[in-house]
Amino acid sequence: MKDDGHSLHKRLISGGLGLMKAAPKLYRACALLALALLGALLLAACGTPTEAEPTPTTAPTMTAQSEPTPTIESAQPPVVQSSPTAVSEPAGATPAVAAASNLKFDFRIQLYQGQSALGGQEIKFSDLFGQGKPVILNFWAGLCPPCRLEMPDFDRFASEHESKVLLFGLDVGTFTGLGSAEDGQALLRELGISYPAGATPDSSVIAQYEVFGMPTTLFLKPDGTVFSSWTGILTQEKLTELAEELIEASAE
Repeated sequence: MKDDGHSLHKRLISGGLGLMKAAPKLYRACALLALALLGALLLAACGTPTEAEPTPTTAPTMTAQSEPTPTIESAQPPVVQSSPTAVSEPAGATPAVAAASNLKFDFRIQLYQGQSALGGQEIKFSDLFGQGKPVILNFWAGLCPPCRLEMPDFDRFASEHESKVLLFGLDVGTFTGLGSAEDGQALLRELGISYPAGATPDSSVIAQYEVFGMPTTLFLKPDGTVFSSWTGILTQEKLTELAEELIEASAE
């Protein structure tokens, strides 16, 4: 029995020694196992990295752009085109006085004939409007051949229309180199002209009434304004046509 006990003791000692010898390996295995477990715990604690949820950002404040403010232009008063104001004449002014304010140029006239009808030897152009009728002013000269040709027709026209219009012949021969006052008066007598005629000492009448050729005839309304003009010879028919237009316009 001793032998068996001794043998068992020896085996226990031998197994214990073997275990002791094997202990270092066991410790190393335990250490490795501990490290592995620690790593696993760390991994479990940390977890698999995931994408972070985007942090909601505050949307930038949008500043509303206001509509451009309509600019109100300063209201300007409408420009009124006023008609020329007629020159007011004193109450009771005669037609001659009224016409004088509208004439382009008034001038003195020394009459050759027609003194009784016009009231004197020397008058002013504006006096021709004293009867309130339209005036036909014919520029002529004693040595002007075209003037000579038209004057008989003018004389017939004046006799037929003397109640509606006044025809006057103004001799400007001394300013145009077409005869003197004596030449003019001689032509009137030769042709038997009866309508009023005369001359003026004022040479500026040529420029004022734009006499660019001989003869020249102006058609004037009773208020002294020029309605129309004609340069060159006028037949009785054409003179009558232009005179009727003047009379009609004067009645408006």
